[in-house]
Amino acid sequence: MIHYKKSTSNIVTLSLDMENRKSNIINHEIGRAFIPVLNHLKKEKAKDALAGVIITSSKRTFLTGGDLDYLYATNDADAIFSFVEKQKTIFRVLETLGVPIVAAINGAALGSGYELALAAHHRIALEHPKTYIGLPEATLGILPGGGGVIKLTWLLGLEKAFPLLAEGKRLLPKQALEAGLIDDIAETKEELMEKARLWIEENPDATQPWDKPNGRIHNGTPKHPKVAQMVAVATASLLKKTRGNYPAPQAILNTMVEGAIVDFESALRIESRYFTQLLLGKVSRNMTKAFWYDLNSIKAGKSRPKGFGKFRPQKIGIIGAGMMGSGIAYVSAMSGLEVVLKDVSTPIAERGKAYSEKLLTKQVAKGKISEADKALILKRILPTEQAADFEGCDLVIEAVFENRSLKARVTKEAEQHLDQEAIFASNTSTLPITGLAKESTNPDNYIGLHFFSPVEKMALVEIIVGEKTSKETLARAFDFVKKIRKTPIVVNDSRGFYTSRVFGTYVMEGMALLKEGHLPNMIEQAGLQAGMPMGPLALIDEVSLSLINDIQTQEKKAYEAHPGLKVVQKMVKEFKRPGKSKGAGFYEYPKGGKKYLWPDLVAHFQGVGSEGDFEEMKERLMIIQSLESVRCYFEKVVVNVADVNIGSIYGWGFAPFKGGTLQYINDFGLSAFVNKADKLAKSYGKRFTVPDKLREMAENGEVFT
Repeated sequence: MIHYKKSTSNIVTLSLDMENRKSNIINHEIGRAFIPVLNHLKKEKAKDALAGVIITSSKRTFLTGGDLDYLYATNDADAIFSFVEKQKTIFRVLETLGVPIVAAINGAALGSGYELALAAHHRIALEHPKTYIGLPEATLGILPGGGGVIKLTWLLGLEKAFPLLAEGKRLLPKQALEAGLIDDIAETKEELMEKARLWIEENPDATQPWDKPNGRIHNGTPKHPKVAQMVAVATASLLKKTRGNYPAPQAILNTMVEGAIVDFESALRIESRYFTQLLLGKVSRNMTKAFWYDLNSIKAGKSRPKGFGKFRPQKIGIIGAGMMGSGIAYVSAMSGLEVVLKDVSTPIAERGKAYSEKLLTKQVAKGKISEADKALILKRILPTEQAADFEGCDLVIEAVFENRSLKARVTKEAEQHLDQEAIFASNTSTLPITGLAKESTNPDNYIGLHFFSPVEKMALVEIIVGEKTSKETLARAFDFVKKIRKTPIVVNDSRGFYTSRVFGTYVMEGMALLKEGHLPNMIEQAGLQAGMPMGPLALIDEVSLSLINDIQTQEKKAYEAHPGLKVVQKMVKEFKRPGKSKGAGFYEYPKGGKKYLWPDLVAHFQGVGSEGDFEEMKERLMIIQSLESVRCYFEKVVVNVADVNIGSIYGWGFAPFKGGTLQYINDFGLSAFVNKADKLAKSYGKRFTVPDKLREMAENGEVFT
């Protein structure tokens, strides 16, 4: 559990090595293991036989956080409070032994792992691309409970510490050094340990700043006018950014401020109370379910067919050097793959490669890569107009316009140069894969890979399985998506697949609200305050009203009688306002100015002059998405709850604090959700009709897991 080794110079190295775990965590077990070790160190100190302590790990990571399984399953506030208080006691005993303590961070130190490092007087990290350092608790709806908030405030001051804590930033060693989270970097494990030993020898009287008689918080407390002004600005900014949906950042700020005006031990207790309060809240439960359990389930390959070896692509082809194709080329080259980027002419393909050069230049400017790295990555991309260059590709992705005949033509052209093992993928958001695969000479190897724009920023890839797609092809596509550092969800072929189908309900409901006479700005605010990244009218402007009009024309049965359709038709056909791309939609887009809602919207659609129930407007926008997600799940379009939840958050920005569309129903309560949907169906139409299976789940007290 904890390996103890003492050198001839009386320096003790404690190496964390939890049994039956890939990484170390803070739990009751390691807490119990620390007690005899600390007691022995006290005795050694009393005998003047202890010069210092180095804390490191026997694993590839240092320590990756607290015991989330225990914390997620516990509803006892006293037990949670006691757990974090005991954790802090261990840290306090360690840092007050009276000898210098060094954290030799030889891998990821996150959450409680970094809080253990904060109990050291000096922190040195091993330079490695997987050594992430930070306190990411806010991304799970909680705050650091092992002293992280209070100690970082002391070390960095409120202004510098707050964004690191509130945004849950994970930093690489050089970034962490610049931010002040660590004190030094080592290039090798040997250098890491040697630097730790030398620092102990050179700093025998090391003391934490909060334990010094005249210790002061860096840059002052909130009693200082400048700090007080920062706190006021931060509070207002938080409310604007979170719209009150994310309590963790505000709780972090409260802890920092309240903790800065009391003694250190009292400050630690304040932190524990806020931690307990957040952990027992719904937001924490929702975000932990999504960003820990669901996301880890996806990463572990729950949706990947078993029995197939790992696919390691070396060379891929991309057809279409537009925004999407260029983005796919960039992320693929960044991941070490050779890329053939084809378009109708080499100059057009070269413009696609120039997109990568532009992004890489920004990376160089930020110090994230070197000029040599940039040149190496760009060398991997071959712009061409020749389909013959696809020879030797393990995978080819077409990213051309949503046109069946065009996709069929480029598929046939490329497949002439591929071997029988190669995969062919279509980046389509709406066209059924089964139909597209009919034009392929090898439909078993045909699959859908739906990327989201801009590719370099969007984490999700929707893998679409056609009727003839083989399990091996799915497994290989899954591995490719992981290779390019994206999050894969697997869906079966159907109208709109999953993301496009459910996303459409949000914008269509927004237009239904407009048709009913609700004020446009109220509709937008309802979407934003419900937790969506954009209001429904602004979002459909981005996508294009013309596209929605085209889709509904092709899919009449799916959209028949939807009240939002008349709004689409009026905007496109009567008012000639198809969206942002044409400079006119629900919003006006003045050149060089900020967009604003088209003033004539009220006159054209304020038929009943209703402001409506704002809370119900918010619920309608969210419930309609969850209902469509439920239908997709019951129809086996998506077969895993994790894929549904993460797909909704990463795909179109469904409120992260709700944990995804199915977790939204869990959070609402299945019985309450069914009752509310029944009322909405009665008032607004059959699109709110509850599936029988969901009604059964509610009656049986079941939830989505």
